[in-house]
Amino acid sequence: MTVNQIIGDSKNQIFANLGKHFFAWMMAANTSKYDKIVSDRKRSLFANLQGKVLEIGPGTGSNLPYYPKDIHWIGIEPNPDTHSSLHKQAAKLGLKIDIRIGSAEWLDAEDNSIDTVVSTFLLCSVPNIDYTLQAILRVLKPGGRFLFIEDVAPPQGSLLRQIQNTVSPIWKAMGDGCHPDKETWIALGKAGFSSINYERFDAQLPIVTPHIIGIATK
Repeated sequence: MTVNQIIGDSKNQIFANLGKHFFAWMMAANTSKYDKIVSDRKRSLFANLQGKVLEIGPGTGSNLPYYPKDIHWIGIEPNPDTHSSLHKQAAKLGLKIDIRIGSAEWLDAEDNSIDTVVSTFLLCSVPNIDYTLQAILRVLKPGGRFLFIEDVAPPQGSLLRQIQNTVSPIWKAMGDGCHPDKETWIALGKAGFSSINYERFDAQLPIVTPHIIGIATK
């Protein structure tokens, strides 16, 4: 490796780290407003969960307060730095949890073993959404459900879509891999679920305002 390559890699790493710090700051600044917008939706979406529930990318546990206490919760979280926060949050809530290392494209669970898979604000940032959805279908039991709240692209030709298309490369670098213009509903429709029901709503966040919330059944 040449000196220029080393310098270039260092610059890229510095930019990536700055981007992650900026994204974290932006999300923190909007967390209170976002929570007010999605809290009732989460409460309704997660109200009747039973059995084994696998959440992909739970982070520090923002969804844990909305889960029933008698479920068997499994979290696939690749960042070990968040695990202690998850355990503390679960202990405070009286929720038993099982945290596993993995990724959205490789879920550490047996085939046909999970009653419900959950993802929130995640699918915009997975490297390959098609692989992720196939992984979800693999672990779900027949009749199992995938519950999601995700930011998505606005309609083609809209001003916000034009803005998203323009800033997408920068947003991806500074937004921890998030593609703001991802047409997630199309990928869901092609994945092979037996039924998909979702609705759109406005999350009032910069750039990633359009969201969908719904249930896909295996």
